[in-house]
Amino acid sequence: MSVSRYWREAKSRYMLQGSKCGRCNRLFFPKRSVCPSCKSLSINNIDNFNLSGNGVIDAFTYVHEGLTGFEMQIPYVIAMIKLEEGISITAQVVDIDDNTKVYIGMPVRMVFRKIGEDGKSGMIYYGYKFSPDMANFG
Repeated sequence: MSVSRYWREAKSRYMLQGSKCGRCNRLFFPKRSVCPSCKSLSINNIDNFNLSGNGVIDAFTYVHEGLTGFEMQIPYVIAMIKLEEGISITAQVVDIDDNTKVYIGMPVRMVFRKIGEDGKSGMIYYGYKFSPDMANFG
């Protein structure tokens, strides 16, 4: 990812920021300039909306063949997270000692983690992942 693109998307990455259509009230993530539901344009109708980052796992899978840069993390869990606002997000689940403990309906919360870096002295990239919500862990 280019440095300029990364910084343009920084708010949505660090705040889990989506959009809300002022016309039909639909929420979506990532942010969009046109509402996918009513086709309203962003000029006067679409506002930024900070998502809570709290949700539950709707579906998940184990990744055993890591993508470039993620080989050291295998096996890891990728899940569809249903946020309390009703939006679904695909993300990695972290902070679990035993991946077999992941289950459908598991409460999770968004956390920030290092995703990668451009060489040893380059820019470090951070992004959202999800961790078990220990306050609501069952």
